[in-house]
Amino acid sequence: MLLSRSSALVLLVVLQFVAGSLAQTCQSPDVRCDFVCDCSDCSDERDCGHNGKEFECDFEDAMCGWTDQSIDAPVYSWDRFQRGDTLPDSGPSSDYTTGTATGWFMGVTAVNSESVSTAVFTSPDMQQSSPTCRLRLRYFLWDSGHTGLGATPLWASVHHQGAREAVVWRPEATSVRGWREATVYLGRIPGPFQIRLHSQRSQGGKGDVAVDQLEFLDCALPLPLPGQECPTNMVECKREGCVDQRQVCDGTDDCGDGTDELNCGEFSICDFEEGLCEWDLTSLSNLKWFRTNQQSLSITDPLRGPGRDHSNNSVTGHFLYVTVPDGGLKMDWAAFQSHLLEPTNSTHPCKMVMYTHQFGPRSGGLTVLVADRKIYPVWERAGALGDVWVRAEVEIVTNNTFQIVIMAAIRDLAYGGIAIDSIVLSPECRPSTANYTLAEFPKSPKEPCTEPDKMCNFYGDCPDAEDETKCGDFSDPEGSSGWTDTSIGNQGWVLFKNSTSNEEYLSVDVSPGQQLTEAQTRTPLLGPSGPACTLRFDFALTGNPEHIGELSIRVIDSMLGVQPKLWEFSGKTGTDEESWQTASLNIGARKYRFQLAFEARRVKICPCTKIKVRNVHFASCHAEYFPSFPTELSCNFEDGLCGWYQDNSDNFDWSVLNGTDHTIGIGSSLAVDMWSPSLRGAFGRLISFTKVPASSDQCLSFYYKIYGPNTGALNVKLLSKDGSESVLWTRSGAHGNMWHEAHCPVPHQLTKFQLIFEAVRSGFDGRIAIDDVAFSERPCTLPRMCSFEGQQCGYSSSGKVNWLYRNGYTTTMNGPMTDHTLETKLGFYMMANTAGNILPWGETTLLTSPVRQGPAMTECVHFWYQMGGEDSGSLTLYMKPVKGERVKIFSDSLEQGYIWRHGKGNISSGFVDWQLEFEVVGAGGQTTFVAVDDISILAHPCQDLGSKCTLERGMCSWTNTKNGQKGLEKDQLDWELTSQEAERHFTTPPHDHTLGTERGHFLFLPSSNRTAALQRAYLMSPHLPPTKGTCLKFWAYKQYSSDTAELKVWMLVEGLLNQLVVVSELDDLWRRIDVNITSAQEYQIVFEGIKGSSGAIALDDIEYTVGIDCAGEVKDPVSTSQNHDNAGGIAASVIVMLLLVGTLVALLVYYLRTRPEVASSSSSSSPSARGGFSNDIYEPDLTDRVAVPSVQNHPMAAGFNDVSVYEDVREMEVA
Repeated sequence: MLLSRSSALVLLVVLQFVAGSLAQTCQSPDVRCDFVCDCSDCSDERDCGHNGKEFECDFEDAMCGWTDQSIDAPVYSWDRFQRGDTLPDSGPSSDYTTGTATGWFMGVTAVNSESVSTAVFTSPDMQQSSPTCRLRLRYFLWDSGHTGLGATPLWASVHHQGAREAVVWRPEATSVRGWREATVYLGRIPGPFQIRLHSQRSQGGKGDVAVDQLEFLDCALPLPLPGQECPTNMVECKREGCVDQRQVCDGTDDCGDGTDELNCGEFSICDFEEGLCEWDLTSLSNLKWFRTNQQSLSITDPLRGPGRDHSNNSVTGHFLYVTVPDGGLKMDWAAFQSHLLEPTNSTHPCKMVMYTHQFGPRSGGLTVLVADRKIYPVWERAGALGDVWVRAEVEIVTNNTFQIVIMAAIRDLAYGGIAIDSIVLSPECRPSTANYTLAEFPKSPKEPCTEPDKMCNFYGDCPDAEDETKCGDFSDPEGSSGWTDTSIGNQGWVLFKNSTSNEEYLSVDVSPGQQLTEAQTRTPLLGPSGPACTLRFDFALTGNPEHIGELSIRVIDSMLGVQPKLWEFSGKTGTDEESWQTASLNIGARKYRFQLAFEARRVKICPCTKIKVRNVHFASCHAEYFPSFPTELSCNFEDGLCGWYQDNSDNFDWSVLNGTDHTIGIGSSLAVDMWSPSLRGAFGRLISFTKVPASSDQCLSFYYKIYGPNTGALNVKLLSKDGSESVLWTRSGAHGNMWHEAHCPVPHQLTKFQLIFEAVRSGFDGRIAIDDVAFSERPCTLPRMCSFEGQQCGYSSSGKVNWLYRNGYTTTMNGPMTDHTLETKLGFYMMANTAGNILPWGETTLLTSPVRQGPAMTECVHFWYQMGGEDSGSLTLYMKPVKGERVKIFSDSLEQGYIWRHGKGNISSGFVDWQLEFEVVGAGGQTTFVAVDDISILAHPCQDLGSKCTLERGMCSWTNTKNGQKGLEKDQLDWELTSQEAERHFTTPPHDHTLGTERGHFLFLPSSNRTAALQRAYLMSPHLPPTKGTCLKFWAYKQYSSDTAELKVWMLVEGLLNQLVVVSELDDLWRRIDVNITSAQEYQIVFEGIKGSSGAIALDDIEYTVGIDCAGEVKDPVSTSQNHDNAGGIAASVIVMLLLVGTLVALLVYYLRTRPEVASSSSSSSPSARGGFSNDIYEPDLTDRVAVPSVQNHPMAAGFNDVSVYEDVREMEVA
């Protein structure tokens, strides 16, 4: 027994020792940060500029070992940021990783200095890297202040021991308000190194230069194969890893210990460190190649030179280089050549490996030619390939002595050039002692038939459309040759042509590149293109394996850079090689020149797999082509976008949403879901086809939904021919889970124009949708809602003085400092200056609305007004029929203080069309004014002050705050109006309290992780009079919400908050809460919701009984006179209703007599005859009715049995 215990103890000690030894081994400095997980938990790769087995850093928890080492740290530096609660004026609208305001990213601080300042962000030390090592990141470059980005707002460098810093990445300095993707090719670095991200600017906003989501790919050196020897086609390294045979003696240390570059004596290797070897730089062109290094070119200008050589990956290593000379470009080509070489044959070809660096717009391309009896090309690589040394391999077979000629094409543009390094000739490339014979020169290439920007623009500018023949369209005999392989990895695209069968296709095959990246082939620069531009092609991924690989297509925009993939396919199309499928995708309108790129990767390179593309065709792509639609801009989105198209220069697209339309409830609408985890950026825009000027104002009407506690804004803009934009209409904040009608006046234009629907993603929890868009060639009628943001809604001024269209920034002596809609200085309102020297005592001024069609029912007009200063005058609202006397429906003449107050009145006009008239009468004050804002017309009678708000007809007089007010912190969220039936996204109560059904409405505040915890939403009552006893009653729901979620009720008096009640977790589904309120001064009731991480808070049936406490006792004397006069509206309602009864009787008699004729007439009408889209199913007066069961077995017993529900009134604000 003792022996067994001793053995167990010894075994335990041994195991602990082994575990400790392994832990010490995996954490030793030699293996730390070497891109290999030596520890089982990968702890040896923590804080190495990356974390974990994926070697990523998203900055969500920490900075992964990166530090700010800015040269001008007090002035300009890097820091870790979140977006914040509101859409910022500078920097990203969210991080990239999470796409929310709570996500973290690294960005620069704001800078404003006279000289250029430099911010430097430095990684920790990393061990050596492999030749395939690359860093994929997302970066953000935006000139928010329009001060200019400068030449070098962002670049990356590598600093390793014993060497000067080498530039490895220089993105195009273009301003785009969105995240972009880039790859930094680090390459082979033989010792410890750091990566540095630099930014140089003298002026710029916070976060305008930013990075996020760093991923290190294929950076580890070859690892030993566990228990295996290297395969026959591979070579073993001294480090025990294996490399491919083709990597031997190719000028790159692939093993990491130089094994693969030993025993290369028969190869001719030139790294240009000691000279030119046997290469000759003499040329007939006056543009010359020259031997240099980066240190000689520049170590201060990041855009000059390749940044480093290939052989040593350093600024001191040498290479051959050609660019635009200081004296300017006279000839656009430069060439150099080898010495004379012996003939070769197909079994022993001369093989040349070289590394090229084609960077910047100056790089026109490289060509390798053979000069024997004639000079002819054997290899070419067009354009710029980025900031990377790319491996190239050329085989030469000729029966004659020959020379290798390498020629570069250089463009006279801003920066860049072409470099060549590490040229390796195989032993079969034998020097010749024969006499040199001058080769016959090829004919000069034909001059382009038109200017470069008109080549491949989808329009024949030359005779026989010669400029469109080599643009990638296979329907042209030479079209397929327009595709150029731009692969830099070990797979590439080749063009297969069978002259007998006329078959041609693009195929993925083995390529000599060393990077482990996708094969890519590109068109030349195309476009610009129009909205109908379509790409069609056939594709096949065939073979025996279950998964052949991936195929995708993307746009490379000349201004916006590499765009996200447009289309992708993964898997296989079949086993047989002829298993073709057809794809068709919309390229859409592209305002800048662009290239299309096919990208693919075969999982296994063997004869058993194929990836092919054929029959590539562009259709309807000319920029000025707009297809005709019978409905033009009018659209219900049931069958496409009609006369609208997606803006491809924005951040995200609108999506067709099925089952949630306005017209029939089961059709389609167009939406942007702000809660989508894939959404990035701030703007999504829908643009109309071009419209020609009309003889008068026009009208864009539509239905919209802005729903969610943290959504954003919906704008309608006018895009003029000169590219300028102006806002015509805007809405923001919570509008309830329901459709609203909008009428947007379009002012008369003198030139062609376009309209834009713009969704602004300032929040992350909501939805914006539009439906039933109609464009008419006549002015708008009075809209149901007018916020005066962007336009005056057709309101006109008359009288002694004009009403002014103002905001806080245009206010000088008098006027509200903020509007009511946005509660900021940016928001607009209408104002009458009532100062005595402007509007004398007794004089009047009128603000008149457009004419609105008279409804059969009583409607309620709501508005907000502000009367500032002593003796500011009186405000009266009239309903003015087109025929007859106007009727007063509201008036006020008290000095109200500089706050926005709520006004309302009933409108009953029968079938008579009418207008609103706001009349202001001067009272001789000084620096006084009267202003109005947020006028809305609801399709039901007004509710009295203090009556129950059942939320079945909207929010009554309760409002969400926008930008805070005195005494309240600025809130970030909104209370939202919805029903369980309408809700498709958030968790809500199973039914409301009022009706006890799924259709009943309530206010709620959901909790989610899309926004930060502890954010709040305020719900405000109107200003209420002083009271000795008023009872607030409401029903609350708070179940299954997180601990941090809270509901508080406050009383706000002159900017001071007094807490009334705090609602904790409720066991009941709905719980009634009564609160007595006393106040010697005017006050407001405030519901404060604080969100958590899950669950929801909800409110329903809110009631306050002014002057009557919760015990039912009258505490305040009843006033016999009301300041807010609505007697005229009531009288008008009675008179008009009597007239309405008579009118209806007459109409009924007429209808019964003429019913057959009417039926016959209506049956002959068609949607096309009426214009626009068919809406026959939609009956405005019948939809969305609320049905109340005859017996309510639930909350009605608690004092809410007198709820009135009008059967013939549609829900909420939809007319």
